[in-house]
Amino acid sequence: MVTLSTTQIRYLCAAIWNTAFGYTVGIVVFELFNDSSKIILIGIASNVISISMSFIVYKIFVFRTDGNWLNEYLRCYVIYGSTSVISIFVLWVTVSKMSLNIYMAQAIAILCSVIFSYLGHKKYTFRGVN
Repeated sequence: MVTLSTTQIRYLCAAIWNTAFGYTVGIVVFELFNDSSKIILIGIASNVISISMSFIVYKIFVFRTDGNWLNEYLRCYVIYGSTSVISIFVLWVTVSKMSLNIYMAQAIAILCSVIFSYLGHKKYTFRGVN
């Protein structure tokens, strides 16, 4: 039987919120630009908004750190920067090359980053937290 720590349970709750928020932001930004040829710019804009929200949720709700906000925010971007590159690439491939609709493409891109971001935030961004 798998036993989850309190931090892991809080992370899963936050992940549900952050995923819904990120998915919605991606769709809204896409609809505002309404141009699949600008999918990389759309991915960048939606990632900046989503990463900022995720950082606040992780810092306050999940990891509950007293560390320097700016320092942790910048470290958060190291982790999310890596996952963002992957997500933006997935968006580009699924929308531009495979002609999937943005709803399916956004869902696939988000799924690609969950485990990596948890481990990265746990071990690097908010390190030293149980």
